[in-house]
Amino acid sequence: MTTPVLTDQPLYIVDAFTQTRLSGNAAAVMPLAAWPEEAVMQAVAAENAQSETAFFVPSADGGYDIRWFTPAVEVPLCGHATLASAWVIFNRLDPAAQTITFHTREVGDVTVRRGADGRSVMSFPSFTRLVRTVPEGIDRVLGARALEVQRMSEGDLLVVLDSPARVRDLTPQLDRIGSLGTKAVCVTAEGPDPLTGTGDYVCRYFLPERGIPEDPVTGSIQRVLTPFWSKRLGKADLVARQVSPRGGTLYCRVDGDRTEVAGDAVLYLEGKVTV
Repeated sequence: MTTPVLTDQPLYIVDAFTQTRLSGNAAAVMPLAAWPEEAVMQAVAAENAQSETAFFVPSADGGYDIRWFTPAVEVPLCGHATLASAWVIFNRLDPAAQTITFHTREVGDVTVRRGADGRSVMSFPSFTRLVRTVPEGIDRVLGARALEVQRMSEGDLLVVLDSPARVRDLTPQLDRIGSLGTKAVCVTAEGPDPLTGTGDYVCRYFLPERGIPEDPVTGSIQRVLTPFWSKRLGKADLVARQVSPRGGTLYCRVDGDRTEVAGDAVLYLEGKVTV
């Protein structure tokens, strides 16, 4: 019998970007005293079986160093798991805190503050370096005609479709996304969610090559989508609806070279694990 690496380790599962349990995007959150081996975190993330598990440790400056793992790989940034981590800190670890600084390995600092409306407000560096492209076969893989395709960081694709209904009803060939020379595709369209009648734009995000067939609600992609739609719609404050089957709402704002993304979160599970 092996000696446990983590004993009575707190584990939280928080539904992010929703006020209703069993909707939005669920993230596992594990606050740590010190980093275990990377292989341990990856194995734990696989066992948690959520789209992402966030691990964080206190840093010397009063903030937190944070890392995110899907069941298959580590990722450089995850918005909904950051929102979930902030919920844990604000509601369990440090209820007096008003602002949290998370130090990431690749994208700089991500701050989260308590909003006046009770939502947590994340601030990310915006990403605006998009390159137009025309991947062969993209209409066939998506099952819809792409009006515009842009290549984002890490080669991910941003695809504009003709209507929110088209985005909501999309059934792409997930096993063929890799044939487009990418590991992930985000589809988006201007206009409100046809189901709720809310939102300035809608989106969905497919990442099968990273172990996530479809991400239910994605905070980090808004640092691309919000500046993109802000420029086209001529407004700084936008509401995004992610129209996956679980669905979620993100309240976004362009703030100079940063993007603010606010959302609600609710606790689903609180417990302890031994690994």
